[in-house]
Amino acid sequence: MSAAPAAPFLRKITPGGWTALAWLAGLLFTALLRVRLPGQEKAEVLAGVVILRWDGLTMLALATLLALRGSVLLARRPGAALHHLLGAAVIGSLPLGVTAIPLAQYLAVDVALYTIAVTRPHHESDRAVFLGLGTVAGYLAVRLACGWSVGTTTALAVGLTAAVAWLLGRAQRQTREHAEQTRLRIAEQAVTAERLRIAREMHDTVAHSIGIVALQAGAARRVIDNRPDQAREALAAIETASRETLAGLRRMLGVLRTADEEEGGATKHDHRGSIGFGTASVNSGAPSLSEVSPHSETSPSAETPPHPETSPSAETSPHPDTSPHSGPTALPKVPGLPEMPGLAALDRLAETTAAAGVRVAVRWIGAPRPLPPDIDLSAFRLIQESVTNVVRHSGADRCTVTVDHRDPEALALAVEDLGPTPGRERERSGGGSGYGLPGMRERVGLLHGDFTAGPRPDGGFRVTARLPLPAGVTPA
Repeated sequence: MSAAPAAPFLRKITPGGWTALAWLAGLLFTALLRVRLPGQEKAEVLAGVVILRWDGLTMLALATLLALRGSVLLARRPGAALHHLLGAAVIGSLPLGVTAIPLAQYLAVDVALYTIAVTRPHHESDRAVFLGLGTVAGYLAVRLACGWSVGTTTALAVGLTAAVAWLLGRAQRQTREHAEQTRLRIAEQAVTAERLRIAREMHDTVAHSIGIVALQAGAARRVIDNRPDQAREALAAIETASRETLAGLRRMLGVLRTADEEEGGATKHDHRGSIGFGTASVNSGAPSLSEVSPHSETSPSAETPPHPETSPSAETSPHPDTSPHSGPTALPKVPGLPEMPGLAALDRLAETTAAAGVRVAVRWIGAPRPLPPDIDLSAFRLIQESVTNVVRHSGADRCTVTVDHRDPEALALAVEDLGPTPGRERERSGGGSGYGLPGMRERVGLLHGDFTAGPRPDGGFRVTARLPLPAGVTPA
């Protein structure tokens, strides 16, 4: 979760820049062919008469201006750029006294054909390659019509290089399209997996709430005649649990239904079905920190963080026997982590992460308050996934988790690291699919929240989330 390294210098050169460099390299090669270099008895090519006169130099200058103009236009108007470059190749060949357009004068056209094949639609790239090959053939046809000799083999070589450049560009475009389709498909799978995971968690939340309702109802029935005060307390607990559960269901199902309608309704039935049968298992990648932990019978949905306001938790030192390069599957188990953890389990998460080689400092800002079960659980999952990404991908030896309760209408979360620590490598093998961010974004979106993730200006990575709270949730 650290910023990507700066692109190499060569990658910063634009396609237009490469085209201009190709033209200038072709001019230099043309000039070198016509002078005697050290170790040669004579020049490879005899300089023509025209090239040494003012009109020949004027044509070369005009061809260079056309080529440079085409290089500038290549990004914005590739069709016009190709016309300029083809004109430059023809005009630049006239004073050379050659029987076909030389390869050196066609290098810039080859670069342009490659660029157009990579960046433009298929019909436009097809038109470009036909125009490029047609120019080579047209040059020969004009010379034949005038009764002059033609360089057929030279023209075939130039046409072959143009076709190869175009084919390489087409292959590169297809590779990019396939990679983008794969990325989108995996991202969609990550979103779907996150929805199913949320559905299973909601299923467990409802089951837990129904269990509370059943227990409280039974207790109220037993004491309603002899202890009406206790019966009223039990009925109040039933009302609270049922209202919280119903509100969470309405929020989740409402957003899922809206998202399905925006996607065209094709998957609407599947999502609603997964809510009802939230026991299906989906393998969405390498296990997270909690997926290797034992279950507990106690739900933490009603727990509140026992930490004082703005008091950072103590950092736990790494386990002496644990390598900092341990993969995600080597993360130690979390003893006693509840089946549906909330923010109250952050200290235990910090201890587990420290054993994996990354120290976690938890900062609590604002007065703690009881949260709805779905928001409490989602907040923990967001922090858990972010911290897991720090362990897997950042190369950092510490990170900071901030839980901000100051906004009465929302819960703010932030997880950030300072980037790779010298001497500590990032995890590469077995590090998961790298699509945890779409899942987190989906989870926050289902709660009508805001999510951001990206590099920090001074290095490292930062993930933030803002989860709106329903009316009636106030600081304790």
